[in-house]
Amino acid sequence: MSLEFNEKGKYFTDIISKVAVPAIIQTTLHRIEGAIHVRLDGRVKDELDQNQLFLAVTGAKVYDVNGNLLYETDFMTVARAQIIWVIPSDDTAYGEGGKP
Repeated sequence: MSLEFNEKGKYFTDIISKVAVPAIIQTTLHRIEGAIHVRLDGRVKDELDQNQLFLAVTGAKVYDVNGNLLYETDFMTVARAQIIWVIPSDDTAYGEGGKP
């Protein structure tokens, strides 16, 4: 990591600050609940549009098609090609049946 200062005292670093956004991710076979990490001035869509093969997810819970918990892990990557949709879970309004 490098840290540089200019003549006015402003600093520059290689670290990219991101914020964790709770999200529900539907893949071709599983539903994943966890946090995706978005730049402070960015949107979830911006993160999904990145030209990378995988999306990092922290605090992940992986469910099968019936809603049964299969895995729980602190960190995983999801192949972007397998993602069908993503909902930032702070924006989620559940139907009559309640939370899935």
